Amino acid sequence: MPDRLCAGRFCWTSSMLYRFEDYVLDSDRRELRRGAALLAIEPQVFDLLVFLVGSRDRLVSKDDVLASVWGGRIVSESTLASRINAVRRVVGDSGKKQRLIRTTIGKGIRFIGSVREQNVASDSAGEALDVSQHKPSIAVLPFVNLSGDVEQEYFVDGMVEEIITALSRIRWLFVIARNSTFTYKGQTTDVRQVGSDLGVRYVLEGSVRKAGNRVRITGQLIDTATAAHLWADRFDGLLDDVFELQDKVASSVAGAIEPALQAAETARSAGRPTDDLTAYDLYLRAYAMFWSSARQMPQALRLMEQAIARDPRYGLALAWKIHGVG
Repeated sequence: MPDRLCAGRFCWTSSMLYRFEDYVLDSDRRELRRGAALLAIEPQVFDLLVFLVGSRDRLVSKDDVLASVWGGRIVSESTLASRINAVRRVVGDSGKKQRLIRTTIGKGIRFIGSVREQNVASDSAGEALDVSQHKPSIAVLPFVNLSGDVEQEYFVDGMVEEIITALSRIRWLFVIARNSTFTYKGQTTDVRQVGSDLGVRYVLEGSVRKAGNRVRITGQLIDTATAAHLWADRFDGLLDDVFELQDKVASSVAGAIEPALQAAETARSAGRPTDDLTAYDLYLRAYAMFWSSARQMPQALRLMEQAIARDPRYGLALAWKIHGVG
């Protein structure tokens, strides 16, 4: 079993690498690689793959899948089937071959591939690590439902789950799990107390207002040490496709707050920052490219090199060139 990570009064299991065939599934970085190639995979499909791999010692039912991946929400048979097929496609399997994922009609599905696990979070002595000492950390609190309709709580909670999933894909960020943050649902919270309770530096809070076929989501990022607002924005959209809208909002929120978090972490750093604003701009552009698409890595590398050319002592650019992009 993996070690536990603890912060404040909460603990979590450490991240795992799952190796099967020539694939590596990284639950912490939320990445699936085949050899050296990083594969594109949707957040919900990734969660389903992790669940199947982690539950490979048993046949899992539809209810098991819905409880784990969809938080118990009701979804159509076609949606469930499409997600399972998406998992199969990303690992080169099919409903006909069932090389890795086997379906037992009327009973459930099971991951049948040979898997090797590697714990990547414990230290050399096997002691539990304090997450706040290793990564900037964030808690996404339950959003407030401003719709005036309690029936919309499921939608609001689902939106928060998608945002948590999107933020979890940021390598350098530790995101508190939903089961810890949702203990604050319906409560008036003090972000400083939340920071102390969960051991996090940042809190994302927000609200959702749904009217007819339109929805508005607002969010704000807060530093728990100072209660200072680092970022705020709002998003408007239609509800023709709820899941597509949730993915869009979650990706937008993650993409918008990542630079704010990065800037805050840069300010916290005791290392020497750059005095060259052009070098800093090049670094931020390269950083965003690196995480947005594997195809943009060469261009991101060139921008990092330009930043270093302008400031050869720019520690962040040097570190990311060596460990992040190169």
